This record gives sequence, C-alpha cells and structure tokens, in this order.
Amino acid sequence: MRIALFANTDWYLYNFRLPLANRLRARGDEVILVSPPGPYGEKLRALGFTWHAFDFARKGTNPVAELKTLNRLTELYRTIAPDLAHHFTIKCVLYGGIAARRLAIPTVSAVTGMGHVFTTNTLKTAILRPMVSIAYRYALNHSQVIFQNPDDRDAFLTRGLVIPGQAHLIRGSGVDISKFKPKITPNQSADPGKICVTFVGRLLREKGVVEYVEAARIVRKRHPNTRFQIAGEPDDGNPSSIAPLQIKDWAKEGVVEILGQCSAMPALLGASDLCVLPSYREGTPRSLLEAAACGLPLVATDVPGCREICRNEVNGLLVPARDAQALATAIIRLINNPAERLAMGQKSREIVVAEFSEERVIAETLTVYAKALA
Repeated sequence: MRIALFANTDWYLYNFRLPLANRLRARGDEVILVSPPGPYGEKLRALGFTWHAFDFARKGTNPVAELKTLNRLTELYRTIAPDLAHHFTIKCVLYGGIAARRLAIPTVSAVTGMGHVFTTNTLKTAILRPMVSIAYRYALNHSQVIFQNPDDRDAFLTRGLVIPGQAHLIRGSGVDISKFKPKITPNQSADPGKICVTFVGRLLREKGVVEYVEAARIVRKRHPNTRFQIAGEPDDGNPSSIAPLQIKDWAKEGVVEILGQCSAMPALLGASDLCVLPSYREGTPRSLLEAAACGLPLVATDVPGCREICRNEVNGLLVPARDAQALATAIIRLINNPAERLAMGQKSREIVVAEFSEERVIAETLTVYAKALA
C-alpha cells in the first residue's frame, strides 16, 4: 500500500515516527512523509523515503489563507493518492482529515493532546473553540482516532468530537528499550552536589518550564550544588513559546543550564539522576518515557498524560500543576533519599518495558490501520 504520514514538523517525523515508517517499509508498503520544510526532510530522503515539503502557518487563523492551505493539501493528496493517511498533531489532524475526507481516503488521526485552544482560557481561544470543535467533528467523523491517554479520549467523546467505536487508546509513540536503558552504576550518592536534574521538552509555558526554573531557585538555596538542566528549544509556532530574551536571562542567572536541542538523548539521560516535567497537560510525554526507560525516577504534575507514566509513590512523585514550591519539595525529597531514587528508577524501567515499548505501540498502530482500511 501507499501510506502517507503527515506531521507539523519534519523533526517530529524523524525523531518520533521513523520506527513506524521503517516497519511499514519493511513489510512492503510505500511510505510518503509530509511536513513543513526543515533540515530533517533531507535526512528522511537520505534514508530512502519520499518526503514532501508542505508549508503552512501553524498559528494561522485567517479564514481565507487557511482555506487556501486546505485546498493546497487536498491537491497534494490527490497527487500522492495514498491508500491510507495517518495524521499527527492538531492542525495536521484537522486539515489532513478534511482533505482526506474530500477524497475518500481512509484516515487514522493521532490526537497528541487537547491543544492550546482547549487548554487555555483567553478571549481568542474562547472564540476559536466552537469553530475548532466543528472542524474536529468533520475531520474525525470518518477516521479511526488514536488517543494517548484516557482523559483526552473521554474529553473528545463527551464533546461529541469522535464516535465511540472509532476511538482507540495507544499511549505514545513508544520507546526503543534497547537504545534507552539504565546506566550500569546508578548514582546512589547522598551528596546533593552530585545530583543532576533534567527537564526535556519544548520551551513552552504549558510545559511548566517557568515553574521548573523557579523550583530550581528554591532547591539551590538549600542544595546550591545541585545541577538543573533544560534540554529543548522554543517553538515559534506555538503561542505559549518562551521568549528568547527570557531564556537568555535564565542562562545568565546560572540557576539552570540551557542545553538547547539535544540529539544524544540516551547519553543525556544516562548522566542524569532525576527527570522532571511540570506540564499543564500532555498526550503521553516522550521525555518521561525515555527517562523511565533509562531507569530514572520521575517528578511530574498530576495531569493527563504525565500520570500515565509517573505513578505517584511508585516510580516517582506527582505534584499539582503550576506549583513551583510543591515541585521543589518533591525534588528535594528525592535528592535526600538515594535509596528511594534507586527503587523508583527500577520501577520506571519495569513500567516502560511492560507497557510502552516501541514494538508494542507499532503493533497496536497497525491493528488500527487494518480497521481503517476495513
């Protein structure tokens, strides 16, 4: 078959969906990748995949411009003529779903979170929410829909955005447990000066990065030698992206280390002792999955997505969202209790191997493909 995978960045396809593309190709399917232009597009082509650069404004709300984008996508799909289209991230799910429905192309939609329109309360989002809901109903009506956590699935069902028989739960894109694995000698030191705390993710307010920096300030007043790292970059296409000037101020302050985008994630996590994600809401956060696969204890917020991976008092600690003091208290507890860190880290690895392996996620995804084609 000819299968199209459409995402909002080439980086996402390369880093999160390449194993799926490889599996499809290995079984004899032709895989066509679609995303806005970027440096990873040529890397995908170098691996032998067909990649189409399709540019669109991720923050665009002008009705005329958005209709033109939708028409361009429809024409691209008419040219590609896929037997199945799989869409990732919100705008791709909406526009890809509408374009595919116009052409009667079977569709799988991966809903990776509720999105900015539903998770923030501003005048603009209040105006957009009814229109986005209508678009969702149309785009998802003839699609098999994959959700990454039960909260998002239930929210879409309650709003009538998806039909119950077409909703599936597959938690994340999976993690390669042979690539992400625990270090041979985990740090059992009680010396806070040897503890490294790591945040991995896009630098968005909704990821809780502001609270993470504030928690670092609080912790370092008590344990001044504890290292706090931030691995990730701003996302200019997202309204809640942290301003570059703010990031420069954090780096100058010296409370956290700004690493930027890191390609060697196993090495980064292997040198860390604790992974923290104080997000306001997630689908299934890849950063926590990879950290857990590396045998790290977790500190995360008690919100959809995060609590799917971070099990309170089992492999980590859950704290309220938007609460830097509670976040700092949880981090200090694990800094001061090396035996607890070690035990929670072992549980993290067990959970990922049992529930979130790449092999399992791809197998479940192919089952949804079969249902879409049927």
